[in-house]
Amino acid sequence: MNIAVLSGKGGTGKTTVSTNIALALKANYVDCDVEEPNGFLFLKPHIEKTEQVKVEYPFIDDEKCISCGLCVEVCEFNALAKVKGDIILFQKLCHGCGACKIICKQNALSYRHRETGKIEKGYAKNIKCLRGVLNVGEPMAVPVIKQLLENVPEGVNIIDCSPGTSCNVVNTIKYAKGAMLVTEPTEFGFHDLKMAVELVKIFNIPFGIIINKDNGEDNIIRKYCKEENIPLIGSIVYSKNIAEIYSKGDILYNNAKYKKLFDHMAESVLEVLKWN
Repeated sequence: MNIAVLSGKGGTGKTTVSTNIALALKANYVDCDVEEPNGFLFLKPHIEKTEQVKVEYPFIDDEKCISCGLCVEVCEFNALAKVKGDIILFQKLCHGCGACKIICKQNALSYRHRETGKIEKGYAKNIKCLRGVLNVGEPMAVPVIKQLLENVPEGVNIIDCSPGTSCNVVNTIKYAKGAMLVTEPTEFGFHDLKMAVELVKIFNIPFGIIINKDNGEDNIIRKYCKEENIPLIGSIVYSKNIAEIYSKGDILYNNAKYKKLFDHMAESVLEVLKWN
């Protein structure tokens, strides 16, 4: 079962929850925040396997091409342009849809491959750990995310999503059967949480909310959960000690006090997501 951990905005503690919940559930950890994958900084897995992620891009045979411009007209992603009688290709804009090759009457187009990122796999604290890493300068993270999620291990997978509600997140939660939404009790956190809730509802999967930096009061997030009848999986107190542990790159689950907290949260996850 794939359980997505997402947040409406960055900095809410999504990776903190993902890594510690994975340990509490003895589940596999999958970092899909491929532009900024930082879960391995805390879990520190021994990486045993690395594989490349490659995408297709069109190659133009200048001897066959007559610069008719049909490929330019059919490309919906502006990866091709006609400039002074020449066809110019912008590789990083190409989505590999194949339309240009189909429409070319001169058979001047073929496809080649280029690397856009990598996937790393390993083990830490007796759990499997996987992450995708997008190459610097690459604009499209989705191919890395798709290849990563199409090869996840069997069993329970905690999927650490990208922050926000972008296409990266959409293409991640398509693989999920349940979701945990991490937020903080601030106006910004509340605003973006509501967008994340609407996104999860579109996929019709069970979900619950986790409050980070919780002050213990009847704050706006708790009131929202009551009004909308959304399960509250748990909360993490606003603590200087937690910030110190985090800043050192240590895992909270190694601390007896916080181990108990995440073990209890893991039990709530099983109940909220109706999974056994």
